[in-house]
Amino acid sequence: MAERTLTRADLGEAVYQEVGLSRNESAELVEMVLSEMADALVRGETVKISSFGTFTSRQKGERVGRNPKTGQEVPILPRRVLVFRASHVLKNRINDYRDQTQFGKSGKP
Repeated sequence: MAERTLTRADLGEAVYQEVGLSRNESAELVEMVLSEMADALVRGETVKISSFGTFTSRQKGERVGRNPKTGQEVPILPRRVLVFRASHVLKNRINDYRDQTQFGKSGKP
């Protein structure tokens, strides 16, 4: 399976094709949505997109890590990390697609 990255430009093009806004308006809309999502996460809010998943930020405490080359212990400072939890709808869709491409439409090898 060839890997491909979905970009902001791809999202803007999809909005342009589906909604009918101009390409510039579509790109601006995508930027506004992504910016609002990022701002909410920075504020510590949860971003839930129905049938897709939930984004949250979580605080991680300080811990001791190890340099894999030298074995030397180094402190890892406390930080916030982004967590994404896929919805069951998205998980099922991904698994259905994988099953169809792996086994064909019949679902049999």
